[in-house]
Amino acid sequence: MPQKKSPPPKSGPNAPKAVGDPTHFPVASSVGFQIRATHRLLQRFLQLKIEPHGITLGMWYFLRALWDEDGLTQRELSQRVGTMEPTTLSAILNMESRGLVRRVRDKVDRRKLHIHLTAKGRDLQHKLIPLARDVVATAVQGLSVAEEKKLLATLAEIQKNIVATISQLDEINARIVK
Repeated sequence: MPQKKSPPPKSGPNAPKAVGDPTHFPVASSVGFQIRATHRLLQRFLQLKIEPHGITLGMWYFLRALWDEDGLTQRELSQRVGTMEPTTLSAILNMESRGLVRRVRDKVDRRKLHIHLTAKGRDLQHKLIPLARDVVATAVQGLSVAEEKKLLATLAEIQKNIVATISQLDEINARIVK
């Protein structure tokens, strides 16, 4: 009986990569991919919890910042949440129309608007923070307290490394532009 020949190895863009190949980077071993996938799942789970209260994920981040520090300016709110100012303005206008925040012009610098929670916006904290805690508790179930602390420390270290590298690149780019 004739022996079957093995098919020739695949080549081209869809060919499997060899482990030593510098372009071999499976998603299972990519910290960035795994953090993103985890973040997306956490967001989706949180969204399911807060939606019945009429709150979108977009609003959630702004409310969280204002619960920590009410009266931020639009620019400060953008910086805390990590959004561009036009995105922040859209969210503020949406939350204002729902009666969650109000904008108050700065008495000294009339160009600045401070964003303040209304009673309705403040009251949501008592309803929504426990839901967020449930999301986190579900995510870390099965981890010991020590493992959870180690996870947080590891994520903080990753963030520190990236911030430091971005700062260096910003400095290099600033020198190149000059």
